Amino acid sequence: MKRLGFLLLVACGDNVDDERFQGGDITSFDRGLTALQQPIATLTEEQLDRHNLGRGPFTFVWTPPQLGPLFNHDACVACHAGNGRGESQIGPDVFGSQALIRVSQDVGEPAVPGGQVPVPGFGLQLQDHATFSIPEVRVTLTWVESGELFDDGELIMLREPRIEVTQFNGTPMPQGIHMSYRQAPPLIGLGLLEAIPEDAILAAADPDDLDGDGISGRPNVAWDEEAQASVIGRFGHKASVPRLIEQVAGAFSNDMGLTNRIFPDVDPNAPLQDVNDKQLVDSGFHIATLAVPGAAERDGEAEHGRVLFDELGCASCHTPTQVTGKHEIFQLSNQRIHPYTDLLLHDVGDRLTDTRDDFLASGLEWRTPPLWGIGLAQLIAPATTFLHDGRARTLAEAIMWHGGEADAAKQAFRRASKADRDALLAFLATL
Repeated sequence: MKRLGFLLLVACGDNVDDERFQGGDITSFDRGLTALQQPIATLTEEQLDRHNLGRGPFTFVWTPPQLGPLFNHDACVACHAGNGRGESQIGPDVFGSQALIRVSQDVGEPAVPGGQVPVPGFGLQLQDHATFSIPEVRVTLTWVESGELFDDGELIMLREPRIEVTQFNGTPMPQGIHMSYRQAPPLIGLGLLEAIPEDAILAAADPDDLDGDGISGRPNVAWDEEAQASVIGRFGHKASVPRLIEQVAGAFSNDMGLTNRIFPDVDPNAPLQDVNDKQLVDSGFHIATLAVPGAAERDGEAEHGRVLFDELGCASCHTPTQVTGKHEIFQLSNQRIHPYTDLLLHDVGDRLTDTRDDFLASGLEWRTPPLWGIGLAQLIAPATTFLHDGRARTLAEAIMWHGGEADAAKQAFRRASKADRDALLAFLATL
């Protein structure tokens, strides 16, 4: 009955500035193990059928001849368990990798206007598994750990990944390759992020820090494969993909070797695409219509943490509130949402650089990741870790890795009392 009451509130559209309604009027208030798998409650019967059909290609375990011949994993759900984050896991020790490595080089012709130069023989993403041949590469992941102190003397251990990549026969990779190791992000709310007007993203940008606050976010400009034009990017760790359907199509193609309408087989004599157009479009619709879970009720400690979120400077990049514009899925339109992101690129310091540019994004720059649902991440998948490469085992570790534009906020967290640090983490646990 309690959940029904919440749904009635949602249907009435009375969320106003209530940050519990992270996904606006279409927020779900399931905060259990299936919290990230709920469709938005107001789908029509026809839309719900389409949403359910779109889950088919997402959960399907692909096999040859569609799969590969080179791939990272064989199912979308294999890297997005419960629609959450993938683990920082890669290499030949297990079947399938939940993380991946993007590559490029400086000299040569970009794959698309404004994009990066593919590495001959490897392209822009390494595939460490294969069907009937041998994989492109062998990847070994190890971790290096070090300790840092908060100002009150408490020790926190931080770890960072070390990636060793060789060709599968053991010979070194070509010289001059830039690599970026990345884990799979969560899938909730992507339709709502797509519905945020471009003007709103641009209005928040301050690339030259004209207001002097030390924050100089800027948008990425990515290539839209279908429109054949450069437009504002908003998806991926570096905002290098402009539209959700292209993000889905790219994952089919790059991660599983599945051809589709947007990324077709280059062989003109090839048979039909591995993922047909209906499967592709329905998969995009499925992800676009995943509901965002509502935030948990805050106790006094979490309320104090919400105040500190602003005071310490976290909200300077993790913008709490956005308003969507018009979207072809009408339920996503004109929603007041609380994703805690500005969708802009920010320099977060040398310790998080990957040295690889991605359209306009430098190696130092990453898109501000949304925080909605982050408090559920380790409930849904206990082995979940944070940041783009999964180095942070806790949210406290994630904060302590920040630098660059976020260094002032990190240092404020370091100087804060134990009670204040715990309060901030208690607030994040409600998201």
